Amino acid sequence: MLKNVFILMMVMVVSRSASAQETTGDLYSSHNKGKFFISWGGNRESYSRSDVRFWGRGYDFTVHDMEAHDKPKGYHLDYLNPGRMTIPQTNFRMGYFIDDHYSISIGWDHMKYVMTQDQIANVSGFISLPDTEEGAVFNGIYNNTDTKMTEDFLQYEHTDGLNYVNTEFSRTDDVSSVLKISNTDKVQFNVTEGIGAGFLFPKTNTKLLGRERHDDFHISGFGISAKAGLNITFFKHFYVQGEIKGGYIDMHDIRTTTSNTDHASQHFFFLQRIIAVGGIFRV
Repeated sequence: MLKNVFILMMVMVVSRSASAQETTGDLYSSHNKGKFFISWGGNRESYSRSDVRFWGRGYDFTVHDMEAHDKPKGYHLDYLNPGRMTIPQTNFRMGYFIDDHYSISIGWDHMKYVMTQDQIANVSGFISLPDTEEGAVFNGIYNNTDTKMTEDFLQYEHTDGLNYVNTEFSRTDDVSSVLKISNTDKVQFNVTEGIGAGFLFPKTNTKLLGRERHDDFHISGFGISAKAGLNITFFKHFYVQGEIKGGYIDMHDIRTTTSNTDHASQHFFFLQRIIAVGGIFRV
């Protein structure tokens, strides 16, 4: 009985809302102020070459113009599995419209950065390890020396991941009228652009000079970014959004081994291609 009454009340509320909307012509999608939004998606990324400095007890050298790539998983159920959805390259964002056009949000860009193994790179600096260490075979003075990044010399990646935790300030504009769409409560097209900044919290997976592999989370630096995208909203509350997002990352304190004396630093530019699904609603 209560279930039937509840359904009847919901039908009456929806019918009255629709009737009022038709009378006033005030569509839900006409105004964004006060709305919250949340999204989840996946990404691919590209990186500029980077000079990476490694230093610690017995060594201080720089790998010049290191080449790196992302680690895509393709179409996979992990994107939807609550227990594994943070494993692929993903993007999470939630925010609030402070007026009809401008919003502020917080997000987590889970990217992956993998040094291209076995590349030939110029190395400058020195390695002077005790003869008892496995990495002593690489001892010497390096002066822009061509060096192959073998697994014994260096394995280096941020694969769980290159986590960019950031705040964004964005603008959204409805362009449905350009496409001659009148009822934007059914489908609405928006363009969006914004700027952001935040910190890097990577889990860096490194094996350096034959030492024990290290893989741990550590706040390593900061990033800034800018984006532009297209948003398609369906039935007022559900949307698909595609974005191009680029930025600059400076990580000056990267952990590379279990020893607190071993560090690395690098800075580079990145470009993300993002597809996300989400919801927008007013509380």
